[in-house]
Amino acid sequence: MSADPVRELADAVLYEGYILWPYRRSALKNRQRWTFGGVYPRGHSEGREDDPWLMRTECLLRGGDAAELDVRVRFLHVVRRQLFDKGEPVDELTIDGERHISWEEATERELAAPAGGVTSLSFPADRVEEPLGPEAAVVRSWEGLEGHVEVRVERLRDDLERVTVEVANTSPWPGGTREDAQERTFCSTHAVLRAPAGEFVSLTDPPEELREEAEACRNEGVWPVLVGEPHEHGTVLASPIILEDHPRIAPESPGDLFDGGEIDQMLVLNILSLTDEEKAEMRASDPKAREILDRTEALSEDEMMSLHGAIRDLQQVRPR
Repeated sequence: MSADPVRELADAVLYEGYILWPYRRSALKNRQRWTFGGVYPRGHSEGREDDPWLMRTECLLRGGDAAELDVRVRFLHVVRRQLFDKGEPVDELTIDGERHISWEEATERELAAPAGGVTSLSFPADRVEEPLGPEAAVVRSWEGLEGHVEVRVERLRDDLERVTVEVANTSPWPGGTREDAQERTFCSTHAVLRAPAGEFVSLTDPPEELREEAEACRNEGVWPVLVGEPHEHGTVLASPIILEDHPRIAPESPGDLFDGGEIDQMLVLNILSLTDEEKAEMRASDPKAREILDRTEALSEDEMMSLHGAIRDLQQVRPR
């Protein structure tokens, strides 16, 4: 278990949908990636009313000081992984018996943004070359990203403030394909807001006296939920995927599977049922897919049985 369960939950959201079972590049459902939480370069969808270059979350803070908020915006930056053989780009290579495939990866980005201001973000384009042999290499490259995060605070009454976080992608957009746009996109974008004092109000189930203020909050691309222990209201996760208040990661889960809409046991059994050829492609498709395969094949019988099911809460049902 992570020392910071909120961070562990945010990491799960960050990589939700990163790569899906059967975890191979050739799988149809992995042909189109980065489907959650995309904040695209402005203008790539010109003409659409819902051009998604901006992510916005609004939530309510009661009895605290929004100026002391800790706001963190996190997303994935797409990395192109290209193989080269004798200086020429190739789709795949086998080096010392190990298969390598050109595809995409991602690197994590994080920005702290103080309340009451605008914070610029900039990640310049770059490339890193990793030798694979005397005449072979893998080159990882990424496009530059530009944007900003604005955190605004509006006092609604003496003991209530509305906090707004906006994430804007202002990266230059020269035009191109959907794949070109994704390389300039903030993928899996979300925000974590922590209040050292006071408490956030649930927008999913607000108290009756604050229902009107809760319904007036505007959220685009994400939905804020309370995270932490059920009695805690000091942290909000603005999530691009549907979550309930106080979501939890099952302690029986063997690790990241990036396909949280499925059941761990089913995914594990499906992985183990892959052919040797399919496992070889899974291992070569992505380093994180390789980790999933290695971890799954190393599960003990007891660990497998623990995935079969668990009862979290029992309540006595009284007869009418």
